[in-house]
Amino acid sequence: MSPKRYLPILQWLPGYGRATLASDLLAAVIVTIMLIPQSLAYAMLAGLPPEVGLYASIAPLAVYAVFGTSRTLAVGPVAVVSLMTAAAVGQIAPQGSPEYLGAALVLALMSGLILTLMGIARLGFLANFLSHPVISGFITASGLIIAASQLKHVLGVEASGHNLLELLVSLGGSLEGVNGPTLVIGFAVLAFLHVARRWLKHGLGKLGIPARPADMLTKAAPILAVAVTALATWSLGLDAQGVAVVGTVPAGLPPLTLPGFDGELWGQLFVSALLISVIGFVESVSVGQTLAAKRRQRIDPDQELVGLGTSNIAASLTGGMPVTGGFARSVVNFDAGAETPAAGAFTAVGIAVAALLLTPLIAYLPIATLAATIIVAVLSLVDIKAMRHTWNYSRSDALAMFATVGVTLGHGVESGILAGVGLSLALHLYNTSRPHSAVVGRVPGTEHFRNVKRHRVETDPRLAILRVDESLYFANSRYLEDLVMSLAAREPGLEHIVLACQAVNRIDASALESLEAINTRLRDAGVKLHLAEVKGPVMDRLKHTDFCHDMTGLVFLSTFDAWRYLRGETQSPGTSCGGVESAPLTMGTE
Repeated sequence: MSPKRYLPILQWLPGYGRATLASDLLAAVIVTIMLIPQSLAYAMLAGLPPEVGLYASIAPLAVYAVFGTSRTLAVGPVAVVSLMTAAAVGQIAPQGSPEYLGAALVLALMSGLILTLMGIARLGFLANFLSHPVISGFITASGLIIAASQLKHVLGVEASGHNLLELLVSLGGSLEGVNGPTLVIGFAVLAFLHVARRWLKHGLGKLGIPARPADMLTKAAPILAVAVTALATWSLGLDAQGVAVVGTVPAGLPPLTLPGFDGELWGQLFVSALLISVIGFVESVSVGQTLAAKRRQRIDPDQELVGLGTSNIAASLTGGMPVTGGFARSVVNFDAGAETPAAGAFTAVGIAVAALLLTPLIAYLPIATLAATIIVAVLSLVDIKAMRHTWNYSRSDALAMFATVGVTLGHGVESGILAGVGLSLALHLYNTSRPHSAVVGRVPGTEHFRNVKRHRVETDPRLAILRVDESLYFANSRYLEDLVMSLAAREPGLEHIVLACQAVNRIDASALESLEAINTRLRDAGVKLHLAEVKGPVMDRLKHTDFCHDMTGLVFLSTFDAWRYLRGETQSPGTSCGGVESAPLTMGTE
């Protein structure tokens, strides 16, 4: 196995040149400017000191540049993972305590180990169990909870709660203590960021500024809000009037930290670490694949697990918090022209410089400004339109989405995602346990067969062709038995039943037993069982079974062949299942 498979940096580093360096440096400068207030805000959202957000944006970025496969993904703290971190660690220790920070480090380490081991075992496919409606519902609900949790900082009041209802009730009871200057700052920043997000780019374009610089300036609007509000707070002494500020942030590079190895603590955090790992991976891969497709590149999901895993391990060893690929910063990185993951490494250098030199400037930054930044960012994740579209298209998917939203809002993030995944799997099992099937007939003058209930087709009272549109496995095997025997019972003149298997990709042991039972019961009723259009891999397994040798009918290459032979229109039969080894139909139809 080539080392490039496990060290993607070796794929792009040998061809690294001046032009690529210039593009990556420009992207790094732009992303660094954007990432500084984001890192501070998401650390606060996770209940951690602001510098932890900066630390989590240094080593993870550098490590991802070595192990990650996306050329433009920007790793760091993100809103949803920060919320999940706060929910998990808040059950272990109170915010602000050394135990809280220690638990966050353990959470990052566990998440990193889980992701790395999943990548080594090539388990990236497990993320497929999180359906898009469930993820969309979870992110929408999380966005609402995050926005509600930040309102207390915008209002300058004390409030707490683990779900939306608790937060709103707590906020309602604290409205008498609203701090005026804080409220002005908070809502001014909210209004400014909202206007900037919706209209600034268009306005700059009207002034003659090219589209790309206008887009970059729009995305840098939070930096202006940070600078203006921090300067206003310092010059007007607003901190003395009750405006909460970030305060002194230690200057320096990330410290080397060693998370604790308390077995009880690891056990308490395991489920949370697993959920954070999977949610973070799904979000990161979704962003990475979208951006890669625009440049006709590709990412390796299994190697992405390793890249994200090692990034989280790096975060845990340098005083950080759980991280993943962020949508907003990755899009900015892409739009700014980043060519390779080196842009992320250069961004890490920029954040390190900020941690060394710029922290004194952050001391007067109002927490209300960071809260407003978070609110505007996460409300863009709330997708009501997707809920409506899902309801119109698939009620079962919509049910899983609404359940995820409802449980997340009412009980918390972990319960919400578990409920969504559980309901999705339950609905999948229910739907596949009653697979769509149709009795089909021949479209006159063609070799095509269609549902007798939907089309005008030719049928034969002695012959029934049943198309089963699902693989056969334990959950639907008994349903198939009932379906076939019901068909035989209501057609007294029936002599042949053909199972058209073009949609059957697998037959498990339970389904095989059902086929054997169907064959025996039909034989006792004087009806022969035939198969048509059996796929090669399925036929390979069937031909070594007793069912294949005992089957009363034949195996046909196509449904049309079965139709013609069983109606006596041709003398060219299919092959008996037991004789497949010497027959031309050995490998089925594919």
